[in-house]
Amino acid sequence: MAQRIVSGLLMSLLLSSVMTLWVTWSNLGFVEHFLASWCKAFVMAWPVAATIAITFGPRVQQLTAKLLVPK
Repeated sequence: MAQRIVSGLLMSLLLSSVMTLWVTWSNLGFVEHFLASWCKAFVMAWPVAATIAITFGPRVQQLTAKLLVPK
């Protein structure tokens, strides 16, 4: 259980960081208030991403295993 939580937190941290950076940059460019806008987006996104990763991670792993069964 602890491994699933830590894994979900780390994966969501990485994905939220990169995705909010990318979307903020694509919408605003590197403007004066870029860092503040990116931080706001990240703070809003990471808890949601972490919840999704921790909740649905096991189901996604099961689906992956089923999809990759050798035929």
